[in-house]
Amino acid sequence: MHVFLLNHIALSVKNVDKSADFYRKVLQLKEIKNTAFGSKTKWFSFGDGKQIHLIPRPNFEVKTNKAVHFALTTNNLDSFVVSLKKLKVNYSDWLDTPNKNYVRNDGIKQVYFQDPDGYWIEINDDL
Repeated sequence: MHVFLLNHIALSVKNVDKSADFYRKVLQLKEIKNTAFGSKTKWFSFGDGKQIHLIPRPNFEVKTNKAVHFALTTNNLDSFVVSLKKLKVNYSDWLDTPNKNYVRNDGIKQVYFQDPDGYWIEINDDL
């Protein structure tokens, strides 16, 4: 049997600097060294060796829907929602109700929002 651990998420982005600024400000991720042969891709750390790579593809069309997303867990969802409001980042519940969180049947609260390229991000309190 093989054992797999998440290493990184890679996203194609139109403007790598704009996207990097978003991930720095909204998720407060730390940029780390890109060791991939001098590419213009920007790498950020989630911690515990998990990363997100923002790959510049200015001429690619990105098509997204909410079912295709990545999810992060926080120990204080309410505080994070306050920061989204301060940064004027629109968020919604799973059903697209603006400025509302969603509570799953198991009691986990979630909010969803999009990055500059339209990728969906879920933040939940599933600790």
